[in-house]
Amino acid sequence: MHRVKLSFVLIIYRSNSDIALDSSKFCEEVLKEKNIKSHRIESNFNNKEIDDFFLNPILLPNLVIILGGDGTVLKCSNALVNHDIPLLCFNIGGNLGFLTQEKDFLFDKSFIQILEKKEFNIDLRDRLKCNVFEIKKNKEKSILRSYDALNDFYFKSIEEDISPTNQIQLEIDNEIVNEYKGDGLIISSSTGSTAYSMAAGGPIVHPSVDALIINPICPMSLASRPIVIPHTSDIKVRAVKNSRRAIKLWKDGTKCMTINQNNYCEIRKGDKSCKMIRFNKSISYYSKLIKKLEWKGDLSLKKDPNR
Repeated sequence: MHRVKLSFVLIIYRSNSDIALDSSKFCEEVLKEKNIKSHRIESNFNNKEIDDFFLNPILLPNLVIILGGDGTVLKCSNALVNHDIPLLCFNIGGNLGFLTQEKDFLFDKSFIQILEKKEFNIDLRDRLKCNVFEIKKNKEKSILRSYDALNDFYFKSIEEDISPTNQIQLEIDNEIVNEYKGDGLIISSSTGSTAYSMAAGGPIVHPSVDALIINPICPMSLASRPIVIPHTSDIKVRAVKNSRRAIKLWKDGTKCMTINQNNYCEIRKGDKSCKMIRFNKSISYYSKLIKKLEWKGDLSLKKDPNR
């Protein structure tokens, strides 16, 4: 049985959203009624408020409540990667999210009772880790930058290029597997399979499945297909040597850096999982798929009410 202490709660609400701001104040009042301390932060990541909060905190929060859509959850998850704190996410101001609970649990105040009665599970979502290596003239290599992502890393042409076409070499567990020519390449976690990877024609993978998804973006070869591999795999991505084009690295929809010929990326499962609270009474993962993707089954089998 999972348990979460409620002595101090950090509330992070979506920036530039009046609905999220009002919801954060409502959440703060609900917690206050239960004599639970809380602190509110706007999710303006340019101001680094979250980083500043954890520099010299008087108290460390036992729980982080995130009010926003999946985009806000992704940014918060990455900002909190070094803090082993469960996340409770409510979908505020957006459509039904894959990473959030329904907002009704917040506004009817039932989330407090659910937490107190332990009517929830803590899902451990795999993160991805990307180390960007620089190869020096003496062929020594060193880590240039490191990034964490919950959904995906992907590679596309830099904006200055006239054509989006690029050539990317893929290596899995020290074996060169393919060279993709097209608009780019996505490396996704199971959680991220319903994000950019799905939009690019990749498979839907249940978030509890330990897997990585490699999915080309608009490949020029029909033989280039998505592939699902074990989450223990070590992936290396680099621009093809005879290609003059650099590629841009992105994480969870955010630009990271340009990958040149003297760089390569190593992507693997992250060291720390993301703890996400899922209420027992919340709609199921499959129900979210049905609603989000508007699955209706075989319409030819539906009865015509006019007959």
